[in-house]
Amino acid sequence: MALVALAIVGIIAMAALSIDVGTLYQASAEAQRSADAAALAAAKVLSFSGLTGDPKNTSGQWSFACAAATRTAQTVANQNNVGGKAPSTVNVTFLSSDKSDCTSSGQSAFGINPMVTVQVVQASLPTYFSRIWGRSGSRVSASATAEVFNPSNSDRETSSKQLVPVQPRCVKPLIVPNLDPHHPPNCGNWSSPPPPPSPCNAFIKNTDGSIINPGITLGAGGGGVIGEQFNLVPDCNTNGPTCNLTPGGGQTYTSTPGVYVANNLQYLPGLAPASATAVPSCASGQYQQAVAGCDQTTAYQCGVQSATVANPNQVDLNENPGIATRDTSTAADCLIQQVKGPDTLLTSTYPYQIQAGAGNPIVGANGTLITNSNSIVTIPIYDNTTALPTGIQQPPVTIVGFLQVFINTVNAGAIDGSLNVTVLNVAGCGTGVPAGTTPLYGSSPVPVRLVTPPAS
Repeated sequence: MALVALAIVGIIAMAALSIDVGTLYQASAEAQRSADAAALAAAKVLSFSGLTGDPKNTSGQWSFACAAATRTAQTVANQNNVGGKAPSTVNVTFLSSDKSDCTSSGQSAFGINPMVTVQVVQASLPTYFSRIWGRSGSRVSASATAEVFNPSNSDRETSSKQLVPVQPRCVKPLIVPNLDPHHPPNCGNWSSPPPPPSPCNAFIKNTDGSIINPGITLGAGGGGVIGEQFNLVPDCNTNGPTCNLTPGGGQTYTSTPGVYVANNLQYLPGLAPASATAVPSCASGQYQQAVAGCDQTTAYQCGVQSATVANPNQVDLNENPGIATRDTSTAADCLIQQVKGPDTLLTSTYPYQIQAGAGNPIVGANGTLITNSNSIVTIPIYDNTTALPTGIQQPPVTIVGFLQVFINTVNAGAIDGSLNVTVLNVAGCGTGVPAGTTPLYGSSPVPVRLVTPPAS
């Protein structure tokens, strides 16, 4: 009996060690998952806000984006139980490689690949057998840091000036030239067709990928590219089954030479894959399916010249996305559910908010604010300084960047295939990508990723 009594003490001690320590490890893993999810969600808010499109905070809007990111991080963290209940504390901080953050007066580096750190703390975990020794609770915590990576500005952080390319997935085959329709050619001279992009009327510089007109536009005010609203119009002037290019290239111009249209940007149809994923039943044909669904196979490659790769990015002049086939209009109708009621982007305040429409697939979401939408799409920017080769129906183009836009509506009228969009973010490629550099992937041209914060 004495031996059994002694053994019971040892058994209870082992039970305390195995059960209570196991509970502690489980809670620690839950805290880490909560921190990871919260950090990524907060970084996504910064990405969609276009903050990296204003790397010097010329608009003075950073603090509003970070406030929204903080609320998102806290909401996500509190939805993930740690030890059977919500975390007792969620701390959110922001930093960049030089330690400036969105609240630092006079700092500008935070807009270059900003980072958000979330610390999740559970101050009191229940204990079981270890209560015998007077231990009533344990504390666990975990931290995670997520980065919003924009290759347009990443070269400014390093002495080597080497970019890391991005290669977003599910990019729509609406390939636009590197021309900003809200900034006229030659910064005011509208009297002649545009020359190769000058430093004022392009989205990005081909040489280093930097954004030409950074900044955030609120409503109708401001001159920054983030928040610009314009029409995407097919660069085809025929009602036939194929795309007959507008004479002279015509991007941001009418068919009448010298008449500049500040609210139009003409796109070329991209070469769509044989199949796409997540395609709604209302889309048919390769091009429609790539617009309405997800094109996972076409690798729109940022940071490489199309002539140097085995499968270059190509436009498809056999496709007429406009009046003749209504392919773009039909596919975009399917994508944003325009007939039932599309989501709406609210741009009067910053950060921009998305209001769910009647066609949103989330049950009961109509009229509520949401954080993501099918109306948010990524489209590639090509280098239009070199004219497309003649006599080729599927000529290659060089991708120099990406636009992330919100499709407000599918326009009806004489120009079918026209979409009204608002710019949410811009990412440029630039030069100086080391050979063999693995690109970053994601659904956004400004992807988010978990990182190790820079050392103090």
